[in-house]
Amino acid sequence: MLPNAMGVSVAQRGRSGTRRFAAAEALGRGRSIGIRAKDGIRLHAEVFGPEDGYPVVLAHGITCALRVWAYQIADLAKDHRVIAFDHRGHGRSAVPARRSGYSLDCLAGDVDAVLEATLKPGERAVIAGHSMGGIAISSWAERYPERVSERVDAVALINTTTGDLLRHVQFLPVPPQLAAARVRAAGTLLKTFGATPLLRAADIPGRRFLSALAVGRDADPAIAEFVFELFNGTSPAGRGGWARALVDSVGTHQHIGLTNLSVPTLVIGSEKDRLLPMVSARRIAKEVPNLAQFVELSGGHCAILERPEAVNKHLRWLIDSATEERRVSS
Repeated sequence: MLPNAMGVSVAQRGRSGTRRFAAAEALGRGRSIGIRAKDGIRLHAEVFGPEDGYPVVLAHGITCALRVWAYQIADLAKDHRVIAFDHRGHGRSAVPARRSGYSLDCLAGDVDAVLEATLKPGERAVIAGHSMGGIAISSWAERYPERVSERVDAVALINTTTGDLLRHVQFLPVPPQLAAARVRAAGTLLKTFGATPLLRAADIPGRRFLSALAVGRDADPAIAEFVFELFNGTSPAGRGGWARALVDSVGTHQHIGLTNLSVPTLVIGSEKDRLLPMVSARRIAKEVPNLAQFVELSGGHCAILERPEAVNKHLRWLIDSATEERRVSS
C-alpha cells in the first residue's frame, strides 16, 4: 500500500492484481436517496454522517461519480451530514437519451432538485463543486438567484471555470497566430474523446491523454488509475453529451455570470491544472461578489484527490466560518 499525505493508503491490490483506490474502496455506501430532476430524469444521491449534522453538498466533475469525493466524505462525515450526488449521465443516475438532456439549464435544475430533496425546510448548506460541479453551482446561482440565500450559507468552487475553457486548456500549444485553429481543434478533440467507447487497459495513448488532463505529473499512479476507472464507468453517451454541452456553452468567450453568487465563496485552483488552469480560478476569485478565500495548490486538476488534506482543511474552515456566522447573526 502507498501512503498519501493524509496518512492512509492510496492504493491496494484487488483479487485480480489490479490497483484499487483505497479511499473509495473503504468508503462504503451512504444512505441512498432517489431524486427526480425537473425534466423527470432520475438522480442518485447518498448521505453520509449524522442525520442531525450540518449539511454539506458535494457536486463532482465530468466523467466522475460521487465516490470521487471519498477523501472529503470520509473526513467531513465524522461530524457533518454529507450529501453527494451523481450528475445525470454519471454513476447511478439516469442517462438522458436526447441532446436536450445536457445543458447548463439541466445542471442548474439538478442542483436545485438535489437541494430541495435533501435539505429540511429552512435549512441551508455549504455546497462544493469540483470542475463541472463548480459549473453546475455557478449555473444554478445565475438561474435561481432567489434560492441562493434561501438554501446556501457558503460555496466552494474547486478547479473549475465560468467560460473560455478551450482557450486556456493546456494540451495543444501553438503559435499565437494559430490560436483560433487551436480552439477549434481543442473543442473537436474534447467532444470526440468524451464520447469514445470504453478504453481498454492496453490503450496507452488514451490513458495517457486522460491522465495528462485530469491529474498532475507528480500524482500517485493510483489516482490516475482511479480517474481512468471513473471515466470508463461513465456511459459514453453521458460523457459525450456533457463534453458537447460544455464545449458549446462555456468553450469560448461566453461566461456564466457570478453576480448572484452572493454568499461567501472559497475558490481553489491548482498550479499544474492543464484542463482548467489557474487563470480560470483567478478570474472567478476576481468576479465573485463575496470572496471568502482564494487558494492556490500544487498539483493537477483533481485537487480533491491529489491534495485532499489541504482541500479538506479549507472546506472545514469554510464550514466553520459559515456556521459561526449563523450563530452570530441569530
